[in-house]
Amino acid sequence: MIEAMMIPDDECWNAAIARDRSYDGRFITGVLTTGIYCRPSCPARHPKRENVRFFADGAAARAAGLRACLRCSPDDVSRDERAVLSAIAAIKAAEQPLALGALAAEAGYSPAHFQRVFARHTGLSPSAYGRALMAERAAQALSAGSVTEAIYAAGYSGPSRFYEANQGRLGMAPSAWAAGGKGVTIAWAVVDTTLGQMLVAATEKGVCRLSFNEGVEALEARFPNAELAQGDAKFAALLADVVAAVEAPGDFGHIPLDVKGTAFQEAVWRELQRIPGGETRTYAQLAAAVGKPKAVRAAGSANGANNVAVLIPCHRVIRTGGGLGGYAYGLEIKRKLLEKEAK
Repeated sequence: MIEAMMIPDDECWNAAIARDRSYDGRFITGVLTTGIYCRPSCPARHPKRENVRFFADGAAARAAGLRACLRCSPDDVSRDERAVLSAIAAIKAAEQPLALGALAAEAGYSPAHFQRVFARHTGLSPSAYGRALMAERAAQALSAGSVTEAIYAAGYSGPSRFYEANQGRLGMAPSAWAAGGKGVTIAWAVVDTTLGQMLVAATEKGVCRLSFNEGVEALEARFPNAELAQGDAKFAALLADVVAAVEAPGDFGHIPLDVKGTAFQEAVWRELQRIPGGETRTYAQLAAAVGKPKAVRAAGSANGANNVAVLIPCHRVIRTGGGLGGYAYGLEIKRKLLEKEAK
């Protein structure tokens, strides 16, 4: 259990596994078997979970008999890191979004410089971080109670602001989300392609699932209370567009999507969509592109959490040495996709 902290152990462990720099300075990871304590972002090899204990700071870790890691220097938190951590705490404590100028002034930086510093450490601008935080609070509250109460509890000034801010992010309406998709119709079909059978599913807003060698059971697991139906003419046209995008890769940015993830996942997915067809990026390049160069494993996890294959082209990410890496639907499909795009 973390001493003098309010961060749950599981959250700390996940941050350490992801080497999430945004947690540096918020807690310390102590490894009992080596007697070392580290930053959450330490690049050293991950210890076993049972050998780890979390502390509020270096002083607490030293009191437990541990010594500082020479590789990550956990007691040397930079001014930039302290400024970002302070801003994050202020954003989380505020009931309304905070202006960039006010956050920058508190840190003693110019607004432009502070925005660059904040984005480098978190992968998001301060305003985007605040919006993502509000949306995540709303999502958590929606799953537990009243839609209206959840909207105001998350910090929105009213329902209209919530719907405006989250259009396209939440996909289905908040009340439907709270009910596990109840009242939402998802059209779906399984079609044959040169890559094998492909499942395509879409809400009124866009494609919410594209996968290979899966059946309707995959949709039932994700949307247990939604109405799953065979698509109408509008869905047939969308389906034809999706099949064409898979069979003859080109510009498919016009195909609407209805996806949702954490703020970090969505940042990674946006970067994936920026990779031109016929090109690839490494996991390290992907992590650097979202402003978190040390979060290579977290970028890989976000890449793997993509629910819309091809249209969010996670297959364009490979290992640094040139190996294909992993792919949810098998390396043969990944290889064929890359070959199609290379032509």
